[in-house]
Amino acid sequence: MRQVGYLALTGLYALANNIERLAEDHRRAKEIGAILSTKSWIASVEPVETNILIFSLAEGYSDTLLIEKLKQKNILISSLGHNKLRIVTHLDYKEVMHTYVMEIFSKI
Repeated sequence: MRQVGYLALTGLYALANNIERLAEDHRRAKEIGAILSTKSWIASVEPVETNILIFSLAEGYSDTLLIEKLKQKNILISSLGHNKLRIVTHLDYKEVMHTYVMEIFSKI
């Protein structure tokens, strides 16, 4: 039962200390989505309601290649399969990182 208490405590801490800054994560995800939605190599960007951004690549583009290209620039994203990708903004994703990511996506 100690694990349950530990998990409950971390959840309570997050609610007490981080709930207000979630708006920053949501804003950042929306900003990335706005840039991606202008790119010809993006088929679609799902509506961004939280800090999770899901998008699909246009036909003929490789999710594996994009992931590798971004990884070389120290940007890590996840594949959901079938050319669908996911980006998550979070507590450790700082504004300076966001500026860098926005710049990279603008240039691709």
